[in-house]
This record gives sequence, C-alpha cells and structure tokens, in this order.
Amino acid sequence: MPGWSVALPLDNRMKCNNILEAVGHTPLIRLNRINQGLKPQMYVKAEFTNPGGSVKDRIGITMIDEAEKKGLLKPGGTIIEGTSGNTGMGLALVAAVRGYKCVSPPRTSNPRKKSIS
Repeated sequence: MPGWSVALPLDNRMKCNNILEAVGHTPLIRLNRINQGLKPQMYVKAEFTNPGGSVKDRIGITMIDEAEKKGLLKPGGTIIEGTSGNTGMGLALVAAVRGYKCVSPPRTSNPRKKSIS
C-alpha cells in the first residue's frame, strides 16, 4: 500500500544499554485519514510504545531522579508506591533497573506483577 513502510533492519534500530534508555523515544504517527485535504498535518505521540506501556514511565524516571538528587533515596532503598496503576508501573520499572525494592498495594493484578518482576 502507498505510504506504508516496512520495519527497519536491525542495525538501524535503537540500541539501548538498559530499558530506561528506551523511555520517551516513542514515535510520532501521522493520522492519514484525518489529514486528507488539510495543510497542517496531525500526528499522535504513541506513548503506549514506552517499555511500561504508558507516558507514566517518564514520570517514574523523573520522580526517582529527583529523590536521588535530594538524597531521599539511597542505594538499596525501598520505594513504596500507593497505586498499582501506570505510575506504579513506571516506578517499578526504574526501581528494577537501578536496584531498588518497590512495594505496591496488594490489589496489583497478577499480569502486572509478572511484568515488573
């Protein structure tokens, strides 16, 4: 089909040292049908392609970076997150990479628990 592209060869894809480096490198996708006949082109930012599946991966990194800078979170520390939603997933992702323990409420679903362990 016209306008469709194929996957990039492996050597042209993003290579990361850890999963956190992939956060935020989400594609902009042109809305082809909506854009028909319009001069300004509209795109959507596909945040669901972040490793944790949400824009909240970004805030997880920012929150932990700030806690580390302020000395509130030290190596081997524990992060207690009051939600089991996307923010909790973002924090758990960062905690796993940086060696922190992350505790979330027991209502976290089994598929979510498996994805962050």
